[in-house]
Amino acid sequence: MKILVPVKRVIDYKASIHLKADGTGVETANVKMSMNPFDEIAVEEAVRLKEQGIATAVIAVSIGEAPCQETLRTALAMGADSAILVQTTPENDIQPLAAASILKALVAQTEAKLVILGKQAIDTDNNQVGQMLAALLNWPQGCYASKLVFKDQGVSVTREIDGGLETLFLSLPAIITTDLRLNEPRYLSLPNIVQAKRKTIDIIQVSSLSLDLTPHVQTLHVTVPEKRRHGVRLENAAELVNRLKNEARVIS
Repeated sequence: MKILVPVKRVIDYKASIHLKADGTGVETANVKMSMNPFDEIAVEEAVRLKEQGIATAVIAVSIGEAPCQETLRTALAMGADSAILVQTTPENDIQPLAAASILKALVAQTEAKLVILGKQAIDTDNNQVGQMLAALLNWPQGCYASKLVFKDQGVSVTREIDGGLETLFLSLPAIITTDLRLNEPRYLSLPNIVQAKRKTIDIIQVSSLSLDLTPHVQTLHVTVPEKRRHGVRLENAAELVNRLKNEARVIS
């Protein structure tokens, strides 16, 4: 069984975020970039499945411009067998439905029977690609997975819900999105990093896939949220009521 693992290049979670001067988005120039943390968990789980003999190959794929190769090399250093870059141009605005359409085409090309991806990317927090891909492929899906058990020609997916834990059984092929509690990604050793740099990354131009990548959402303006005011310590309930009446105008 081949496993396809999409990985996204995002601003590192430790980096400071600044908006562009014109308010069109977040500034990415000269900012540290890294693999989306949820995708890192997905790669780790796929590699573990290969080590257990459940999977035969792990294929990492990224959608974006040339620098995304750095993210793919991280996946190779973690243990992925091969990597594919679907290269886009600055003019391409790859939104969730377009990303899902691209991944559908790659599933057909690679003959993967399982797709494991992060539940969301920390840059947009859309949490849509996995679900859209499952719909396009008409495959069963298990979202927010915290535990996987393969048995009976399928996979048992335990996921966290508001009321506790829910366990689903999916027949393969299937789509799984990962949550934080699924595993802890391994430390990258120097030999593995060196070997990953020597591996070839297959590059596919997004235009060659002949897909409709038309954006369906337009960002009009991006602003920084207002800072929350500091709290005030009050001496008694009467003072609280007075403030609610005269300042907050919550009660009359």
